Amino acid sequence: MKFKKLTALLLTSTMLLATFLSGCGKDGATTAGNTNTGETGTAKTEGTKTEAEETSSGEPVEVSFWTLSTRQAAVDPIVEAFNSENSNIKVTVSYYDTDGIKDACKVAATANTLPDMWFNWGGSLGGFYAQNGLTYDLTNYAKEHDWANKFSAGALNLCQLNGTLAGYPTSYNVLDVYYRKDIFEKYNIAVPATFEEFEQACATLKENGIVPISTAGLNGWHVMRFVELLIEHYAGAELHDKLNTFEESWNNDAVIKALTKYKEFCDKGYFPEGFVTADPNDTLMNMASGVTAMDIQGQWYDGTIEQNDVDINLFSTFAFPSGGTNRLSSFAEMTQFNKNLTDEKLDACIKFMDYYYSEENAKKYAEYYNLPLPFNNTAMPEGKPNVEQMIKTSNDNGTFTITDQALPTEVADVLFDAQDAIAYGEMTPEEGAANIQAAIEAYNNK
Repeated sequence: MKFKKLTALLLTSTMLLATFLSGCGKDGATTAGNTNTGETGTAKTEGTKTEAEETSSGEPVEVSFWTLSTRQAAVDPIVEAFNSENSNIKVTVSYYDTDGIKDACKVAATANTLPDMWFNWGGSLGGFYAQNGLTYDLTNYAKEHDWANKFSAGALNLCQLNGTLAGYPTSYNVLDVYYRKDIFEKYNIAVPATFEEFEQACATLKENGIVPISTAGLNGWHVMRFVELLIEHYAGAELHDKLNTFEESWNNDAVIKALTKYKEFCDKGYFPEGFVTADPNDTLMNMASGVTAMDIQGQWYDGTIEQNDVDINLFSTFAFPSGGTNRLSSFAEMTQFNKNLTDEKLDACIKFMDYYYSEENAKKYAEYYNLPLPFNNTAMPEGKPNVEQMIKTSNDNGTFTITDQALPTEVADVLFDAQDAIAYGEMTPEEGAANIQAAIEAYNNK
């Protein structure tokens, strides 16, 4: 049944709905220009006009956009400028934090109140909306407008979900180990070339009062970034890929070894005290202050460092020495469009996206973009010393799909629960691996 996965969320979404009606997201929902909509956590729901009615009314085509609050400082002036330059279109925007937008969109999906366009990730996160027929299939539009020559092939491919082109590509991201160069130099630590050297680097840092790895467990996904690298190390590339496509059972020695090593790192104090309940949006504070020396982050971290007035020259990156080619974790971001858009609204939405992701705006507000832009022959960003090297490393080493996009949400959530329970000593690695596989089997048997 087309909506079988959607209906499975009804109970959870009903409970979440009450939360979102009173406010969701770090900054709540605001219209462009920072004027509160009065409907924090959900965007204003407007009556749907036919294309003929919109054209004949003489009023601007109104389109709603949900995106991340971390980008508000750029999106607000961009929307204001776009609306000023395009009197026939009016874009309104609502903001959510990383996990808030996931929940808000799920609630809106069950209530049939999704906005005209919304920020999303690839993999299972964006795939949910494609699988349940909630997104506009851009396949024909892309052919008619020659997107194959506009966007990079890698970015377009990652937006192909459930047999459809499920979104407008906005970034292609790779994750690396960011580290404090000055701290490594102070304690004579070389960039580790093997996993054993990585462990020795962690031991040296801990002996000198530095917490090796900055991470935070709230909502699971930041800790997952390190756990998936351990899985890549113990499983190897071929088995890791098969785990993520469910061709092999997660209840195996490689996963158990990875979770066991994760528990060992917890016990040795290689993560900050209280990390399980810490906010992943705050990991830079420990890096900036020198409390920690490493953080698993994507190329956007250069911009985050700049936004927080931290010296970018203190930071460099290296590929986690998992073995083999030392593949990097990767994922796509996109803007998805409501399946019910008229042609006029779709054109308005894409015109705004083209404006938002223009070279001019990306250069003007570079720290709020995940650069480089996902277009063919795009320029590397200026003043972002780690970005070009990370992209080159991903091309040389290869990549794997980040776990919370490779796995369905209900399976990823079981992994996140296992991470917390193992850290607290409430679950063994063996039990964690078995629980993840049980969740996969339950998902497959739906």
